[in-house]
Amino acid sequence: MYAVTGITGKVGGVVANALLDAGLPVRAVVRDAAKGAAWMQRGCEVALADINDAEALTAAFSKVDGVFLLIPPNFDPLPGFPEIKAINTALTTAIQAAQPPKIVCLSTIGAQATQPNLLGQLRQMEQALGALPVPVCFLRAAWFMENAAWDVAPARDGVVPSFLQPLDKPVPMVATADIGRLAARLLQESWTGRRIVELEGPQRVTPNDIATAFAKILDRPVRMQEVARETWEELFAAQGMKNPTPRAQMLDGFNQGWIEFESGEQGSLKGQTGIETVLRQLVAHG
Repeated sequence: MYAVTGITGKVGGVVANALLDAGLPVRAVVRDAAKGAAWMQRGCEVALADINDAEALTAAFSKVDGVFLLIPPNFDPLPGFPEIKAINTALTTAIQAAQPPKIVCLSTIGAQATQPNLLGQLRQMEQALGALPVPVCFLRAAWFMENAAWDVAPARDGVVPSFLQPLDKPVPMVATADIGRLAARLLQESWTGRRIVELEGPQRVTPNDIATAFAKILDRPVRMQEVARETWEELFAAQGMKNPTPRAQMLDGFNQGWIEFESGEQGSLKGQTGIETVLRQLVAHG
């Protein structure tokens, strides 16, 4: 039995489906029973647990062969990231009580970076979970290709604003399907201690590459346009963010190159899904 958190999302859903397709039992960990109904119909057990509820998480993580752990993303955390501190407390309490034999935890490229930025939340998570006496594998994934969902509408109009800069700088990106498939494979492996696996797509992608792919898919000219750095935080605040600085710092990290895999491009595993495949899916759905 494998407990899968985040099962209603893109990555967690792929993890669960891959395990089910392999004939392995899955426990769907959801916050809302209604969202677990479809997985119950597929033959999954359903466990109700919020990521901050240590008692419910203990029950969800007990008597399993492994846990896939995905922290709900928080793009606008309070200063000092108190939210992830509370989550880490709940998770470590639950894991120490349940003692699952192994954990595959979705982390991020750049989790090892010491510079302040939004991804520091996952750095804190790695530090907390990595100190536990349970085998844990941190799957550090590149920038999600599916982030380009925000670009579909402007691409239809011909100009896509880009915070990734310069426009010809290759960025490590990966499809969520590749993340989920690898996570499912890792859950079926055995290891001891703390393990790090880094994953990106088959090749790095520039913002201009995204524009070229959109132009091909939409059959119309599409170009990227840099968003001036000095406008970012004011723009994010206008969009409703209360603490926009960490997001801007994260983008600086990608653009300046200090958000990178710890083992570099040569040391990362490579997925099979290219950017055009993902963009075609995004365009078809919106």
